Amino acid sequence: MSAYNELRLEQQLCDAVIRVDNVEFPVHKIILCNCSPYFIALFTRWSTPDSRVFDIPNVSPDIMKLIIEFAYTEFVPVTQENVQELFMAADQFNVMGIIQAICHLLEEHMAPDNCISIWRLTDVYPELNHKAFLYMMNHFEEIAFTSEEFLLVSVQELVKIIENDQLNVKHEKVVFEAILRWIACAIEERREYISLLLSKVRLAVTSLEYIAGSVRNNELVRASKECRPILMRALLDLSSNIFSDSIFYTPLARPRLPPAILLAVGGWSAGSPTNVIEAYDIRADRWVNVPNNEENAPRAYHGAVFLDGSVYCVGGFNSFEQFSSVHRFDLGTHTWQEVTQMHSSRCYVSITVMDGCIYAMGGYDGHDRLRSVERYQPIFNQWNVIAPMHEQRSDASCTTINGKVYICGGFNGSECLSTAECYNPETNQWTLIASMSNRRSGAGVIVLADCVFAVGGFDGTSRLNTAEAYNPHTNTWHAVPSMLNCRSNFGIAVIDDCLFVAGGFDGSTTISEVECFDAETCEWSDVRSMENSRSALSCCVMYGLPNLAEYSAPRRTLPFPDVEEAETE
Repeated sequence: MSAYNELRLEQQLCDAVIRVDNVEFPVHKIILCNCSPYFIALFTRWSTPDSRVFDIPNVSPDIMKLIIEFAYTEFVPVTQENVQELFMAADQFNVMGIIQAICHLLEEHMAPDNCISIWRLTDVYPELNHKAFLYMMNHFEEIAFTSEEFLLVSVQELVKIIENDQLNVKHEKVVFEAILRWIACAIEERREYISLLLSKVRLAVTSLEYIAGSVRNNELVRASKECRPILMRALLDLSSNIFSDSIFYTPLARPRLPPAILLAVGGWSAGSPTNVIEAYDIRADRWVNVPNNEENAPRAYHGAVFLDGSVYCVGGFNSFEQFSSVHRFDLGTHTWQEVTQMHSSRCYVSITVMDGCIYAMGGYDGHDRLRSVERYQPIFNQWNVIAPMHEQRSDASCTTINGKVYICGGFNGSECLSTAECYNPETNQWTLIASMSNRRSGAGVIVLADCVFAVGGFDGTSRLNTAEAYNPHTNTWHAVPSMLNCRSNFGIAVIDDCLFVAGGFDGSTTISEVECFDAETCEWSDVRSMENSRSALSCCVMYGLPNLAEYSAPRRTLPFPDVEEAETE
């Protein structure tokens, strides 16, 4: 192609001239035909065989120059200044090479301050348009309160954004406050839209105090008679929801879809292992049973982690044997597949994910408590043995932070442990860190608020409800508020900056109760219990899946009067 480009620059063997605003570009027809079907039509169907000069409308000379250079070199310089005009011209002339390059660049550089313009620009290109829309859904709060683009959307565009179930907001009041910011930008022109926009806010999932206070007392809401039936409907729905266990919702009470789903996998229930999987929808505060075929053998005292769209179940126990096997559940196809087994059988195993690898630590092989560690690389479907821990640990718990693996507590065969250590993959070395204030076997360990939390467990005498947190920067532990219930061998996970604990053993029986710790308020509270009482389960959080709604609670809408009908009553 460089030879053809030299001929073009020297105006040799050119058989056509592209003219834009009296600027002429000598070209070779065959080269432009190779670039786009537009030019094939231009040279063969929209002109006579003897035509030589072709006037092109609706494009600037600078952009046409870039398109012609791309036809010869397959390179185009895309800048912040020219991207929109270049994209529109490439779309006009059907130059797919430029369109694909720009789409790839826009996707790589998508951010809160440009995602709305990308969404608008790519309206006729579904793949990138959908990605831009999902980005807006997942970053709505930041976009609504920092982006200047947000203030320029039309009311129709704003409705499309805020009425969507996928809008990711931890608190629905964020949506109302975003509406007020948008209206305030041009208050005289936009104040008439307050009732339309308010009807898209899920007011009935807020609180009585918020509806009766912040919303009803807002100046725009008070001045709009159309808002009154919306507030009345929301208050009625809120009152009904407090005493209802229904999965049917009115429009104002319909929960948004969650950005992530907590999975509770397997465990020990009713005296034997189970393969039950339940999914927790934090927005609806409901557990959903995940269909699970017989390929997944019942197991307890295993580990479950989420990685690259799949859940991996590692090791465990089935009442008769300790497993070295590993099974992968594809969340897209709902199918199980056995992958390469570990080098050792590991019941009471501790597992975590870091840098795309699964770490399996310690456990019990049926004879000994282990201090060996191995690491699984999915890309190679291979387990490799790495440096062993300082101590034998079964029934310990682990997590990752700052590029290191931390493991705490456990049982060494004779006593419950308070010791903890961390692994650095760069040096392949384990280092003992400060010990916990309590011995903890069967505890939950996880990262929250930049600290390693160790929660509950068994100290050799009783089940614990106490919790403590480790600061990696100071190598110190400090006490944090205790759980509401004593428990060991439970599931643990973090969603929305809240730490969830599910099930476990309270010293006398397996339990189904679930509670969460809010990092902002530093308080524990009860949430909806699982359908199944079980201990020795494992929890993980899945996210970023296109079919996440399949694992969330159903959102069936009741045929209650909509806002328009309520206004006329």
